[in-house]
Amino acid sequence: MDTELTQLLAAIGPRLRAARVTRGLTLEVVAGQTGLSASAISRLETGHRRPTLDALIPLARAYQVPLDRLVAAPAIGDPRINLVPHAVASGGVVVPLTQYPGRVQVFKHVLGPREPKLITHAGHAWLYVLAGTLRLLLGEEEHLLSPGETAQFASTTPHWFGPAGQGTVELLHLFGPRGDRPVARLDHPAPG
Repeated sequence: MDTELTQLLAAIGPRLRAARVTRGLTLEVVAGQTGLSASAISRLETGHRRPTLDALIPLARAYQVPLDRLVAAPAIGDPRINLVPHAVASGGVVVPLTQYPGRVQVFKHVLGPREPKLITHAGHAWLYVLAGTLRLLLGEEEHLLSPGETAQFASTTPHWFGPAGQGTVELLHLFGPRGDRPVARLDHPAPG
């Protein structure tokens, strides 16, 4: 098998896992939707089973994505940036959208249910909710944000964010490691 094909096949497993985790689905739920066993799906995700069309087609249907998205990464965004989803230990997936060390960083988060654990660190955070309901803890305060709503705070404030309830929440997260923060220069009203 040539190197390019080997690399292509090796990349399918992480895409399958990211698609499942992004949707907040367990192996058992996907198994029930596809007719594949949970262990077979796990082996596909970890690369211990070679992907076949018999397995990929039902998975693409379950995740509601085109088959070619599972087989080859879509050409989106700046081709100089490798948009690679990362599973986070606390639950969910993070996709770094920028790679500017020491400058404002932008991430897309898809977070599943997890236990709140307040943290602090240097910097400033700005959150924009894309889908779901965000639960944001800032010290003793609790805030619920809906799609289209934003929050910003000094990350030296004890904080935690995740989904409200048992669903998932999808958000954009801007983080200024040196306290950089977004500044609104224009808030133009819609014509009306």
